[in-house]
Amino acid sequence: MITLELPSITAEQPNVLSDAPQWFADAQKAAWQAYLDTPAPARTDEGWRFGDRKQADFSEFISAAFAESGDVDVEIDGLEETAGQFIFANDSLVHAEADLPEGVICLPLEDALQQHSDLVKKYFMKEESKLGSAKFAALHKANVSSGLFVYVPKNIEIAKPIEVYHILAGDNTAIFPHTLIITEDNAKVTVVDYFKSATPESLGLSIAVNDLVAGPSSKLNYVAIQDLNLSSKMVQLNNTTVAKDANAKGFIVNVGGSWVRNEAISQLNGAGCNSDMLSLNIPTGTQEYDQRTFQHHAASHAFSDLLYKNTLFGKGKTTFSGIIAVDEGAHFTDAYQTCRNLMMEDTTEAHSMPGLQINADQVKCSHGSTSAAISDEEIFYLQARGIHPKKARQLIARGFSVEVVERLENEALEELVLSYVDAKFATVA
Repeated sequence: MITLELPSITAEQPNVLSDAPQWFADAQKAAWQAYLDTPAPARTDEGWRFGDRKQADFSEFISAAFAESGDVDVEIDGLEETAGQFIFANDSLVHAEADLPEGVICLPLEDALQQHSDLVKKYFMKEESKLGSAKFAALHKANVSSGLFVYVPKNIEIAKPIEVYHILAGDNTAIFPHTLIITEDNAKVTVVDYFKSATPESLGLSIAVNDLVAGPSSKLNYVAIQDLNLSSKMVQLNNTTVAKDANAKGFIVNVGGSWVRNEAISQLNGAGCNSDMLSLNIPTGTQEYDQRTFQHHAASHAFSDLLYKNTLFGKGKTTFSGIIAVDEGAHFTDAYQTCRNLMMEDTTEAHSMPGLQINADQVKCSHGSTSAAISDEEIFYLQARGIHPKKARQLIARGFSVEVVERLENEALEELVLSYVDAKFATVA
């Protein structure tokens, strides 16, 4: 197991990367002050409407920045074929291998800061956190010491996905993983982030940020699979920037964690660009998933499509708040936003708040949310064909999930996501 001798994140900010470039050290120092100066979420904050603000008290956690190396007993159950695999345990790199085309930069963030400082500086956390968790974005920036940096030059396609594991170990431990991906003109890459706990009981915290920058006519696919233990918490902040004629796809899966807050911002900056924002969430017991999204259309002739699907069991709770914002001059915008909730028991709770902010003409925007329970007729229909009621519920819940999973348009990724879905359904349905 990893031996932890760690400073409190409520104490004076640690010197996380002593050999980092000066601009990064200055940015971390400023972020720490911003964290201290920014008030905690208040009852009147619209960005926390229906959210449990008490869950955002992280004073009991300590940073894992100085964890010593050691063995972490955790199952690695990802894809069979990858272009690279990186494993971080408590913000320390424990395994790295990659077979990538010439010119591609794929490095742990610490190495990228030393070898490609100007390139990291150009893209690192440039977008403002504006959905309610600015304080925790500052906390991440002040403490981040690990993660993956991927840069794909123009006209290069990486056929197989790159996998990144972030393992959380030890009681009251906090990690701050960061994923920064840049695709230049006509480039293509897929990255899969996994968030896992080393043990089934330890209380942990992950405050993760990913910056996704899709250059002109490129394709950038990102999948995040959150499978922490049922005692842990997570805040994940996603910032996606999409240039002219580019395609960006972000897929978030939540099956673990006791409380998880996802904030996803997609900035559509070029004509003809496309952004897919997808998520599949299965809260059970007393799990709570809080989801906030922002589709920002800053250019004309851009397309965005959001589809979030939640299957709730027990006293599971979801909150979804999404905005489609269309700037002046962003004519011929085509944007959709859909949140669908399947209530498996009458003790579940789902809040949905979709919205539009339209400041341009000749646009096509729609938003909607549905919440429904499995009908007795559906169960009876399957029972009449010899299917046990429990299995019938599993089949219906799985069928509900498949629509969003198929949007991955990659058989291996679809099978991967469904393996986590099936494992979760098997424990509750």
